[in-house]
Amino acid sequence: MSDVIATSLLNRTLRNLRTAWTDMSDSTRYYLTGALRPDLPDDDLVKIRQHMLDCLEELGGEVSARARAAELGRSYLSLNTTGRERFLALLATEFGTDQEQVEAAVEELRAAQNEATRRTAERVLREALVPRYRRLLMRFNALPEGVKFLVDLRAELLPLARKTPELADLDADLKAVLSAWFDVGLLELRRITWEAPASLLEKLIAYEAVHAIRSWDDLKNRLDSDRRCFAFFHPNMPDEPLIFVEVALVDGMSDNVQALLDEYAPASDPGEANTAIFYSISNAQRGLAGISFGNFLIKRVVDLLQSELPNLKTFATLSPIPGFRKWLDGRLDDGVGPILSSAERRALAETLDAGNEVSDHALITRALGHEGWWEQAPVADSLKAPVMRAATQYLTTEKRRSGVTTDPVAHFHLSNGARMERLNWKSDLSSNGLAQSCGLMINYLYKLADIDGNHEAYTDTGRIAMSSSIRTLARG
Repeated sequence: MSDVIATSLLNRTLRNLRTAWTDMSDSTRYYLTGALRPDLPDDDLVKIRQHMLDCLEELGGEVSARARAAELGRSYLSLNTTGRERFLALLATEFGTDQEQVEAAVEELRAAQNEATRRTAERVLREALVPRYRRLLMRFNALPEGVKFLVDLRAELLPLARKTPELADLDADLKAVLSAWFDVGLLELRRITWEAPASLLEKLIAYEAVHAIRSWDDLKNRLDSDRRCFAFFHPNMPDEPLIFVEVALVDGMSDNVQALLDEYAPASDPGEANTAIFYSISNAQRGLAGISFGNFLIKRVVDLLQSELPNLKTFATLSPIPGFRKWLDGRLDDGVGPILSSAERRALAETLDAGNEVSDHALITRALGHEGWWEQAPVADSLKAPVMRAATQYLTTEKRRSGVTTDPVAHFHLSNGARMERLNWKSDLSSNGLAQSCGLMINYLYKLADIDGNHEAYTDTGRIAMSSSIRTLARG
């Protein structure tokens, strides 16, 4: 369902952009004579290059400049994947910084004899270091739907940025521009209810990245009286959620996402709930990758929930462990999987009818490869302890080069000051949950008095705040 809606939303966005910019660009249509071919062959690339130059000239005043930018944007939207890559490569390689100007400015700075000339030279150098495509990109900011256009353009640029240094520079510059525009102080936090416009509800379905929304009934359940959904919005994208969080108001800390999302379970009284479970946090705009406001979202939502529902005492997540199964499979393939106790080894060998000569990692590999292992109590029970220990090792000891934990969800919550609270066995038995994490999920606890200290300890030294139960598992 979400894929169909996402395709529909993309088509609708493109139509809206083209419609919004048609009247603006009609006065400049002479710049691009004849329709551009979708793959932007060399002769059409020449037309685009000239049009970019004309946009930089800023002839004819502000209205004409905006109209030329609208036509340039419409031209980009008419291209296919190949054409857009050629468009972006042209922008990155031929409209970056002017190296001669930069070198001249550097020489002027070196030759400065006093404070006044040094300051002037520094200012000239700063201006020279601004790539020319920055001026082109800024033109779109003033157009209807222009900010959304740039966000989507960066989403298409991200996978290309690894191809050349010039495209990486273009991505970095666009990210810097968007970071300034999307400062958290400019964002509006809104609660989304079932009464929201259908177009916005469609976007929740399309953008949900953790637990797919299967139907309209599923969405309605997630917006029921004992549920909350909040999202950040930007003034220039008022109908586009940037990031949203789904919350369940329950009694006690949840340990199973299927139970939490059961459409047939009766709604409870939110006034009697003592726990808020953040079970899904989804970034809705790929073009804003690397621009973080998720931590501000959680803190703002906690403040709102406390104000609305004073009985809430516990704020926690029920989170996936998306990289665990891949990591575990890699270790098992290398023959360095979890070490079994004698009792665990005996139980698995008996369950699988395996001989004593079979290694620990081979036993675990065979058990996890057993069809429907999670539904067969003897196999699942024998796997529980070693897999839980392995998951704890993955979460607490596997680090990136920067020293932070490998798992992206863990890094997000630990950075925000949460504590690893409880690992849950057979907590997500969806196909995705089994494929990502052997069905495991984890609760991260946001204990308000400890958030700042946990955040600083993790950020400064990589120390992970964890409960006694997690610490016991980590010791093996």
